[in-house]
Amino acid sequence: MKGRGRVLVVAGSDSGGGAGIQADIKTVMALGGYATTAVTAITAQDTLGVHGVLPVPPEFTQLQMRHVLADIGADAIKTGMLADAATVEAVAEIIAGTAKMPFVLDPVMVAKGGHPLLADDAMASLKSVLLPLASVITPNVPEAEALCGIKIRTLDDQLRAAEMLLRLGVRAVVLKGGHMETPELTDVLASADGIEVFRAQHRATRNTHGTGCTMASAIATGLAQGMILSAAFARAHAYVQAAIAQAPGFGAGHGPLNHSVDWENKQ
Repeated sequence: MKGRGRVLVVAGSDSGGGAGIQADIKTVMALGGYATTAVTAITAQDTLGVHGVLPVPPEFTQLQMRHVLADIGADAIKTGMLADAATVEAVAEIIAGTAKMPFVLDPVMVAKGGHPLLADDAMASLKSVLLPLASVITPNVPEAEALCGIKIRTLDDQLRAAEMLLRLGVRAVVLKGGHMETPELTDVLASADGIEVFRAQHRATRNTHGTGCTMASAIATGLAQGMILSAAFARAHAYVQAAIAQAPGFGAGHGPLNHSVDWENKQ
């Protein structure tokens, strides 16, 4: 399997299939990688929201990670929903032992429908023990606001927040602008190499469930396949935009993306 792009995804399950580990697996496989998983929580979820959460004991999440890494191996790790401080610290312990393997941290805090997915006491652990291990962190605007303690309304605000996150110890930041009320969507990639801004038009659609999970997993797949970060993000950006444009329209709420979209020909 070496060289194919093995991605170990550490995240929660979404019974609706639009976000979480289900979206992660679909994304990794759609982009030619191979997905393995360590489940941190099971959710009862649909397009209308999260109706229940059953956490997985942190030591069992660690057990999943250890066995996947020891046998199948991984070329990158991606984390999503980690739920609580104990899980954050347990996951960080394993990732700290993976040397220089690319690690994409999606700081999942709140579900699309508003249900909290990260306990209040986990924020400090996320910032102190996990964030410094990340090759790249992929917050949306509300998550970046929570991490930085500032309001983000403009591109300048995004740039300021990205710089603040870099100062916290992360090597690169992808700050997604989908929550901003602007005609143009701006996603910012910031690292020691500089800043790139990726632009797209906002789409009038309710079918955006799982965009954050999808973006982070797409970036992780690219890194696992040996792509440099800017190229991995450019491909991920194109893939997510195409998946939104070709969404199937399932459910009565925030619908899922089309993860099987022919993204190279249907942007």
